Amino acid sequence: MYFLLSQLSLMDLMQVSTTIPKMAANYLSGKQSISFVGCAVQHFLYLSVGGAECILLALMSYDRYVAICHPLRYSVLMSRNVAMMMAVVSWLGAATNSLIHTVIVMYFPFCGSRKIQHFYCEYPAVVKLVCGDISVYETVLYFSSIILLLLPNILVCTSYGFILHTVIQMRSAGSKRNAFATCSSHLTVVFFWFGACIFSYMRPRSQHTPLQDKIGSVFYSIVTPTLNPLIYTLRNKDIAKAMRKVLQGNIQ
Repeated sequence: MYFLLSQLSLMDLMQVSTTIPKMAANYLSGKQSISFVGCAVQHFLYLSVGGAECILLALMSYDRYVAICHPLRYSVLMSRNVAMMMAVVSWLGAATNSLIHTVIVMYFPFCGSRKIQHFYCEYPAVVKLVCGDISVYETVLYFSSIILLLLPNILVCTSYGFILHTVIQMRSAGSKRNAFATCSSHLTVVFFWFGACIFSYMRPRSQHTPLQDKIGSVFYSIVTPTLNPLIYTLRNKDIAKAMRKVLQGNIQ
C-alpha cells in the first residue's frame, strides 16, 4: 500500500509541477506566452501523469480488496513484484496514450488567433484553435476516455462491492470501523479525481465553455493533487498520532 501511495504522491507532485511553474512565470513576467514545443511537452506531461493516476487509483482499489477480503493471502497476492508491475503499467500505459494524443493534436493545422483561453495547454482549449475537421479524433478521444475513466471506475466499484459484502458479514464493530477507515481515504480521492476528470473530458465539445474548462482543470490539476497528501496522512492513524505528539511537544 505504501509503495503505491509513494507512486501516487510522485504523480501529484509532477501534476502540479507541470502547470504551476509556467503559470507563475507568465503571471510574474506579464508575457503570458508559451512556445509550440513547450505547449506540446506540457500537454504530453499532464496527460501522462493524469492518465497514470487514473490507472493507479483503480489498481489501488484492488489492493484494498485484497487487504480486507483476503488478508491472510495479502503478502502473496500483493507482493512487491505485483506492486511494481502495477506502477509500471500505470506509467507506461498512460505515457503511450498521452504520446499518441499529443502527436495527433499538435499535427493539426492551427490558423487565425493562437491565443489559448486557458491557464496551460490543456486539450479542450488547444483543440479549439484547430481549423481542420477533428470529428474522427473526437471519437478516438471519447473511447480513450472510456478506457482511462469509465473502466477504472468499474474496477473501483467492483472492488468496493466485494469489500462491502465482506464488511457486512463481519461480526465485530471494531473490524467494520477499521475496514471503512482503510477505504475512506482512497474513496475520497477517487471521488474528487474522477469526478473532475469526467466533467472535463467526457462532455461533448459543444458544451465546453472557457470558464467551465478552467474551473474543472484547476480542480483536478491543482486542488486535488494538493489535497491528496492531506487526505491520506490525516486518515492514517499512525501519522495522526505522530502529529499529535509533535504538536503537544511544541505546545509544552
